[in-house]
Order: sequence, then structure tokens, then C-alpha cells
Amino acid sequence: MRIVVSGASGLIGTSLVDDLRRDGHEVIRLVRREPTGPDQLRWDPAAGRLDPAALSGADAIVHLSGAGVGDRRWTSRYKATLIDSRVDSTRTIATAAAQAEKPPKVLISASGIDAYGDTGDREVREDEPFGTGFLADLCRVWEAATGPAENAGIRVTHLRSGLVMGPSGGLMGRLKPLFKAGLGGRLGSGRQWWPWISLRDEVAAIRFLLTADAVAGPVNLVGPELVTNAEFTAEFARQVHRPALAPVPPFALRLALGDFADNGILSSKRAVPGVLLDHGFEFTDATLASALRYSLS
Repeated sequence: MRIVVSGASGLIGTSLVDDLRRDGHEVIRLVRREPTGPDQLRWDPAAGRLDPAALSGADAIVHLSGAGVGDRRWTSRYKATLIDSRVDSTRTIATAAAQAEKPPKVLISASGIDAYGDTGDREVREDEPFGTGFLADLCRVWEAATGPAENAGIRVTHLRSGLVMGPSGGLMGRLKPLFKAGLGGRLGSGRQWWPWISLRDEVAAIRFLLTADAVAGPVNLVGPELVTNAEFTAEFARQVHRPALAPVPPFALRLALGDFADNGILSSKRAVPGVLLDHGFEFTDATLASALRYSLS
């Protein structure tokens, strides 16, 4: 397959590109700078520039670009960056794909499990409506930006990913030092549900969706074992043989993270991978313990 990937230098993108190339697929990476090789294609998502001819003949596009939700404290300016980096890039790709002489068969576009808002203790599948709050609103406009591709008859799937856990970077890169120093602990009450997925299952699910012709629309990329934040942190502590005795109160999270504390860290998303399970996807890491062993290896 010939697959175009945006966000190829991120945690998920790097692993995906390496995995695809190992299996002999041709991968073209979208870059914002001057290309340095034939496997790169320049685009300018902020300006809406991407040559449709460059996408013509591609079998698929995997779109993973977007500023990191937890990378900085949420100011008004950074909230605007979160929206613009997602909506502009998604609209640019969807429009170029729709205008290509030979459009790709599928556009797999990143989204987030926060689309459902705070669900409390209620389990949610992909047919749940959008929730409320900044992140839910962000996911709504982010997913809507694929409209040009959908209108052109391209199959579109939205990756509503949970917390992606891998051996380096991302969530684990932040948590490992704290827990290994014995400074880990539940966040807030710890009763909020934390949807997670291992990096290798995230990549495997994306690859599964590349050829799952019957699947379109939102797909929850989360592991099948549902855990609360307290259960997550307790298992993490067991895996590194350290206590989890330092709970972080909500006010401290709000001071450090701004609105992200309530919208992300302290909100509850009891999401299940309904579509993946219904279509026969098999998880390598079906339990949190397995995902943590892989991520801490």
C-alpha cells in the first residue's frame, strides 16, 4: 500500500511508520519544512496548502497532526492553538484528498476519547453523542473538518484514542520518573475512569482500520479493561515496586494545568472499544498490567 502520514514524527506516527515500512508498505510523510528525501511531501496546513496531485493514487491517509493537549498550561492562546492545529490541518488534508484525481480509499483521522465529555460511571460506545466541555467541543469541530473527504465518498474513520502507553515519550515518559521515585499517586479522588491503550495496540488498530472497509465514523481506541485513576496508579506502583502514597489534590492540578485539569485529568471517560471488538480486532495488551509491562520494558 502507498500510505500518506501526517504527524509522522510524534509518538504514534513514528511507531506506525516504522511498522508499516517493516512490512514493505510505501510511506510518504507530510512535513512543514523543505523535504530532504523522496519519502517526504511538503505542506502548509495553516495556509491550507497541500497539492491534491501529491495524494492522487495513494491508498490511504493517516492524519495524526495536532499540538499536544497536555504539553502546556491552557491559556486562551494555547486553546486557540489546539483548535487551529487540528482543524486547519484536517480540513487541508480532507480538501486535498477530495480534489485528487484518484482519491485515496480511506482517511484515518485522529480525534480523542474526550469527545464524550465527562461520562461519570456510564459506559459509552461510539454511538454516544458528543459531550460538553472544551475538549468535547474540540473533538466535534476536529471531526467535522473531514467533511470534504466524506462528501467525496472517501471512507473516513475518527480515532478516539485514550491514553497511549509506550516504552518512551508520551504519558509514560512523564509518569515513570515520578512513580520510580515513589512520588506517584492518584489524581484527585481517583474515582474518574481512565481509558488507556498500549502503543502497539494503537498502531495495530490503525493498521486494522486501513483495510476494515465496513468501518467508518468514530472508533474508540481504548483497551478492553476499564479502570479508574486510582486502579491505574495502584497497578503502576505495583509494576515499579514502589508505593503510591502521594495523591495530588484537584486544586494543585488546576494551578499547574489550568482548565486541562477538569477537562482532561479529572474528568471521567468510561469508554469501551465497541467497534474494534465488534469487527474482530484482537488486543495484544488486553489488561492494564500487560500494557504496563510492555511500556516499562
